[in-house]
Amino acid sequence: MLLRGILLGVQALQLASALDLPAGSCAFEEGTCGFDSVFAFLPWILNEEGHYVYVDTSFAKQGEKAMLLSSDLQAEEWNCLRLVYQITTPPGSVSDPSQLNLYVRFEDESFDRLLWSTKEPSDSWLIASLDLQNSSKKFKILIEGVLGQGNTASIALFEIKMTAGYCIECDFEENHLCGFVNRWNPNVNWFVGGGTVKNTHSILPEDHTFRSEQGHYMYVDSVYVKHFQEVAQLISPVTTAPMSGCLSFYYQLQQGNDNVFSLYTRDMAGLYEEIWKVDGPGNAAWNLAEVEFSAPYPMEVIFEVAFNGPKGGYVALDDISFSPVHCQNQTGLPFSAVESSCDFEEGLCNFHQDKEGPGWTRVRVKPNMYRTGDHTTGTGHYLLANTKFTAQPGYIGRLYGPSLPGNMQYCVRFHYAIFGFLKMSDTLAVYIFEENHVVQEKIWSVLESPRGVWMQAEISFKKPMPTKVVFMSLCKSFWDCGLVALDDITIQLGNCRAPERLPPAPGECTFDQDECAFTQEKRNRSSWHRGRGETPTSYTGPKGDHTTGATTCISRPHTWCMDKKHTSCPGP
Repeated sequence: MLLRGILLGVQALQLASALDLPAGSCAFEEGTCGFDSVFAFLPWILNEEGHYVYVDTSFAKQGEKAMLLSSDLQAEEWNCLRLVYQITTPPGSVSDPSQLNLYVRFEDESFDRLLWSTKEPSDSWLIASLDLQNSSKKFKILIEGVLGQGNTASIALFEIKMTAGYCIECDFEENHLCGFVNRWNPNVNWFVGGGTVKNTHSILPEDHTFRSEQGHYMYVDSVYVKHFQEVAQLISPVTTAPMSGCLSFYYQLQQGNDNVFSLYTRDMAGLYEEIWKVDGPGNAAWNLAEVEFSAPYPMEVIFEVAFNGPKGGYVALDDISFSPVHCQNQTGLPFSAVESSCDFEEGLCNFHQDKEGPGWTRVRVKPNMYRTGDHTTGTGHYLLANTKFTAQPGYIGRLYGPSLPGNMQYCVRFHYAIFGFLKMSDTLAVYIFEENHVVQEKIWSVLESPRGVWMQAEISFKKPMPTKVVFMSLCKSFWDCGLVALDDITIQLGNCRAPERLPPAPGECTFDQDECAFTQEKRNRSSWHRGRGETPTSYTGPKGDHTTGATTCISRPHTWCMDKKHTSCPGP
């Protein structure tokens, strides 16, 4: 009876431990917690001693896949999914490393949405923090491991945990620190304070979460500073979904005059932007800071402390939180990507022209082998300037975009086509017009010869003052005038050349880098092939791809071509 009671007690403890795990989570202690290997692929193996599942090349070949699928989940509130993983590769450089992908599969969709992907190998466990936007739809999490090159290649999962809230939020009570990492410095670093951690050099505070010595927080101390302007950085996980609202946190400073506590954002191109700086020593207790925060593209939040010497005191940080509403006494950000963009299908949107002169004309043409239609659909509208029938010598056509707030990073993308010009100087140029100072600055102009196809241009800029983007076309003489077409102008926040953007929507692919998630059953002479520029034979395909006009598209030899937004590319 006693033994039976002990066994029942152990089972009860195991059940309670399992119940403590949120839905969509697993520590792989006794099993896979409702995550199942997909039968058609390699199985994930549960380590005999528990703690992780893995797949490796000891029982599989390079290129083979293992799929782990969760049960039905639902997240009516914003959630954060944290994945503790490790990818190992054989010594030396590997041309084809293993890859770990995470998808979300909604119940009424036929495509899996790629949320995150990595090929980064490591000698220790890594943490990926992924934002799951709230949705009323049921969904499943699909984790895909693709084995790479080498006899010792492997992929392992230590823990999956889905919790309510945003991934940039943290109270620092868990060992993984919510994915926040310290940028190592020989002299000053962020450390975990509270609990059993004691510091003999400073009287550090109780934590803010529990108001207890047993609670935890992050702190950085100047006691080991050896040089002026020693800097410590605490870096958040990268945001993986667009968000905008109020970022708040609690902090304490000691001897604030000898240190500078700042908050930055950093995008994937490495561009820093300061969004907050402490303006005084504050109170002896915890101080609340609220900052307007917008992340329309992937970025990190960096808490930075700069010390001027070993007597700079300390800075403590706790309870970082985010709310999708704006901070107190703050108004919404005035920029809107939708209102700042236009495909000219319904008019000029929020763009306007000079009052004098014929300017840009909104036209629509029927495409044939001698002329192409608009860029958006092939049969819609676009803008046309400098026609030989309306332009006069010295004519300048200006198209003004909507007003853009200052001190923000912008990416301008548009498509253009040029016909008939003998000289390219100022055929089409883009200027930045500073409204307060009535100053224009050229930031882009056409350099290449006209090809008669839609070309894409990308421009990144940032100005401290409110500005407008101005598209200008110049016709210097009647005999030198041709046609300038403009379509699909988009203005978004961020840098156009950022190496990482949010994953594309399922089923979309530009074929510029690879074939995305599209596959072919067989590869032979009649298969689809990635091409660049014109097709090898006349009247069989486009002069350039639809995305940029000069890169790649998928084609079948001597037949037809497919690219983003189109079932077939336009004729030559």
